[in-house]
Amino acid sequence: MSTGPIKDLGRTFDRVADAYDAGRPGYPDEVYRALTEVSGVELDGATTVDVGAGTGIMSHALRARGSHVIAVDPGEAMLTRLVSKTGGSNGRRVGAVLADGNALPLADEVADLVMYAQSWHWLDPVVSITEARRVLRPRGAIVGCWNLNHAAQADWLAAYEARLAQEVPAYWGPAVEQWSVPPIASSFEVIEERWIPWTRLIGIEDFLLDLRSHSYMAALSPERADEVVERQREALREAFPEGVLSVPMRVYLAVGR
Repeated sequence: MSTGPIKDLGRTFDRVADAYDAGRPGYPDEVYRALTEVSGVELDGATTVDVGAGTGIMSHALRARGSHVIAVDPGEAMLTRLVSKTGGSNGRRVGAVLADGNALPLADEVADLVMYAQSWHWLDPVVSITEARRVLRPRGAIVGCWNLNHAAQADWLAAYEARLAQEVPAYWGPAVEQWSVPPIASSFEVIEERWIPWTRLIGIEDFLLDLRSHSYMAALSPERADEVVERQREALREAFPEGVLSVPMRVYLAVGR
């Protein structure tokens, strides 16, 4: 993928940065435990490059666990939100770099982990991993993870995804027969892959903010996006009049050298 499309991608997500920051889920604690167990890298004191860091969901979680984080993203508005939340007193830092994972502006062998949280599928599968290997220290690890709705576990969630597939031309998710997790495990020497289930309790309006944060929604006109969200709101309120959703989720985690 060339630099041009990556810059365009940054602008796309910048348009939905507020919704991304407010609506996207974090990761359950088990993800971080599994990451340490599988990679052999202790997060406390590690230097981690968070590629496609967005508004800092993964970056700040890693920092809270003692990592020094270099957050890389092509979106200026996304990074602005990430930096605005950087603070605290644990002595660990989050550095923000406007760039992308196909050309990391970092020296060789500076990182213990290179992390792609919800991001590797936007990058060149060969070039990005070559860059990850370059910036990693000899015993470092490459990590890909995706937080996914587990639509097969709830009829209402499967119906929600099916409505998106019908109404949003660029939709890509579990309602599409060809959909699968990004094939990052075929791009490096895999140590282990894991699926980590969890449940997200969330209000309908915050759930709809999450919807607005996706690239396939950002590709719509504002008016069309509003129409899609309103139809989803009506269906969800009918199914959950109390306004709270219990969303079955699962994290796909792939760790390699």
